[in-house]
Amino acid sequence: MKISTQLGYAGGFAETVAEVQELEQAGLDTVWVAEAYGFDGVSLMGYLAAKTERVEIASGILPIYTRTPTLLAMTAAGVDALSGGRAMLGIGASGPQVIEGFHGVVYDAPVTRTREVIQICRQVWKRERLEFQGKKYQMPLPAGQGTGLGKPLKLITHPVREDIPITVAALGPKSVAMTAELADGWLPIFYLAPKAQERWGAALEAGRAKRDPARKPLEVYAGGAVGFGDDLEKLRGAGRPMIALYVGGMGARGKNFYNELFASYGYEKEAAEIQDLYLSGKKAEAAAAVPQSFIDATTLIGPEGFVRDRLAELKASGVTALNVALVGHSTAERVATLDKLRNMVGAL
Repeated sequence: MKISTQLGYAGGFAETVAEVQELEQAGLDTVWVAEAYGFDGVSLMGYLAAKTERVEIASGILPIYTRTPTLLAMTAAGVDALSGGRAMLGIGASGPQVIEGFHGVVYDAPVTRTREVIQICRQVWKRERLEFQGKKYQMPLPAGQGTGLGKPLKLITHPVREDIPITVAALGPKSVAMTAELADGWLPIFYLAPKAQERWGAALEAGRAKRDPARKPLEVYAGGAVGFGDDLEKLRGAGRPMIALYVGGMGARGKNFYNELFASYGYEKEAAEIQDLYLSGKKAEAAAAVPQSFIDATTLIGPEGFVRDRLAELKASGVTALNVALVGHSTAERVATLDKLRNMVGAL
């Protein structure tokens, strides 16, 4: 299993990158750069490209509605060139609150748009003259739209690679099936290994049945917070505020994908309670309402035997690459955690 970690949304990026340099030396394979409604992710990816030598630099994720498909392709090719072939394009649909509220763009047809974005990016990287007539994107614009002066163009510069890996953050069955069919990687949030087959098995099977056999098998990135030692159970709760934010606040009532996912795991009552509390401004109470059973099942913090069992469970459920948050009070402690995790993964 490759090991990846996610950088935070806010602040202190220079200090964070200094830590990534240390983690890179300790064997970190991939770093995910988030983009929500703070600083853009691409600038930070470029900075990472200049400051690292080996680690894969992945957008985690760029919302597809915020850029044209060709700009997404140009961006990935640019970071790939800066990093010497170490970029990965992570994309997702985000949600209507962010897309329509912050970007002022209509949130529609996320699965169709993601499918077409993937197809267009791969054409651009091959430096084909871009002629694409999809349901949502048309290049050039068809007759009767615009000035009529559009012409098929190809990328001026030569990409380092003509097939940059694409990973999709997907949750719904149709989106997961499309991801398994077309993408190189899948980045699910709040992955609960014991429920993975029930929740996503049919969608993954349907997508893989349509997959081009020439493409490598789909990478599945999941994991959780990692820490080794006795009496660390209290540290498992550090992720409660983030879970409450997504389950309770990342969407309106009746239109929150994360809340729906949480409920589908058998936490219907808790999902409703967390949302009610969060939308009422009671964020601390919402975090406290996250069930301990979910916390315990989605973290890898505890004695070595506990962590080893969780890793085996993730692997058995179909996870091929870890996405983890490293526990520690300092860079040195987090590097030590990564080193121990890497050795444990190697023994699986």
